[in-house]
Amino acid sequence: MSTMAMPQPTASEAAVRYLITNYSPKGNKVGWLMMASILVEAWDLYSIAFVLIFIKEQYNPDPLMLGLAAAGTQGGALIGALLGGWLSDKIGRRVMFLVTMVLFIVLALAQAFVPNVTWLIVIRFLLGIPLGSDISTGYTYIMESMAKGEREVMGNRWQFMFAVGEVLTIGVIVIFLLIDMQHEMLWRVTLGLGAVPALIILIMRHDVPETAVWLVQKGRYREAKQVAREMFNDNLDMLPNHDVEVPKVSTRAFLADLKQDPIRWRATVYGWIACFAQGSEFSTFAFYLPVLFVMVGVSSVLGINLVTMALFCFAALSGWVGPLLTPKIGHRGIAIAGFSIVLASLLVAAFALYTDNKILLPFAAAAMLWGHYWDASNCMTIPTMVAKPKYRGTASGFAYMFVKLPSFLAIFLFPTVFAAIGQANATLMVAIFPMIGLLAAIFILPEVYGYEND
Repeated sequence: MSTMAMPQPTASEAAVRYLITNYSPKGNKVGWLMMASILVEAWDLYSIAFVLIFIKEQYNPDPLMLGLAAAGTQGGALIGALLGGWLSDKIGRRVMFLVTMVLFIVLALAQAFVPNVTWLIVIRFLLGIPLGSDISTGYTYIMESMAKGEREVMGNRWQFMFAVGEVLTIGVIVIFLLIDMQHEMLWRVTLGLGAVPALIILIMRHDVPETAVWLVQKGRYREAKQVAREMFNDNLDMLPNHDVEVPKVSTRAFLADLKQDPIRWRATVYGWIACFAQGSEFSTFAFYLPVLFVMVGVSSVLGINLVTMALFCFAALSGWVGPLLTPKIGHRGIAIAGFSIVLASLLVAAFALYTDNKILLPFAAAAMLWGHYWDASNCMTIPTMVAKPKYRGTASGFAYMFVKLPSFLAIFLFPTVFAAIGQANATLMVAIFPMIGLLAAIFILPEVYGYEND
């Protein structure tokens, strides 16, 4: 009985397999540098939530325009996620993360000088495009620059970085309130300050090389060897010392390729569902916490900002602990625990609103944020990690689209829902999303911690 010999991997395939199972001492530093851009995103996405009251005070826009001002960046990020992921696979990771930072700086500054709400909406929509692109590019870079296990812990820290960015944003606004800054100056300076961390990150990223994995996939072996020497202290001897022509990859084959492997397909489908669920739960209840506290009379504007800052400090702790627990309880464990906590917390929050219990509401919000920073931690990590390297940018961007779509719709429409059915009913409705995420974690997600894919 004859047996069919397994096809031997090509030099390119062998090099990619080698690279994705190894990492350099610089890998952790590079990972943090990619994660740092989330500080900029957090500032640009969520600073608007804390200054909307002042924009409304100055321009008195109708609810539709105010909602678009808040959600415009999310809408732009929806386009940026798809476009940026595709371009990251086509022209490279390094080019994309440098271009996005330059655009961040220019557009963040432009926000500070808009003459009216219409221009604010336009600028914030444009700002969302590099914002969505940078996340997908950064995740791709992390998955190609760090070892299995470590890359997942780093990828899961994106929620920690979001929380840090939100705390910094609120802290700056609190300082402005304490010094009694004029309200128009306050919201303009707050939005424009997003350019400062973007500039710092651009300078720090300038000398970061292209990933060796992407260079190998493109047949640029000489550059790949040079990067591998710098990053991995390895010459990639399995590759020739000259460049080669490689067939172009069609991104249209991305979904078809996923379906060939049930593990990758189920993990990716879960990632999309989790992205949608966590984006929906946050962009409804958590994004509008300052507004909710005002509506139920929890405290003054300054007091609400201080309470919200304390909540996000607590959330940052959760965002740090969750990734550390992932190696112990796996991706399924952290997802199930996170969505369960959010579900229970939203039910308690709805009860607090029904009964006008102002003391209970901040505690329910704190528990909700703790759970959210767990259930959201791996929804981008999983689809990016399990994708084949040649589709990794596309996979990351596609997943982030499922974060931005519900975020845009929720931020835009949730105030109307608030007004139509009341705070308590709206909060109870939001509980549908963590329930969907919990069921997906239990019945769809296979355990993929440490998964290898070449």
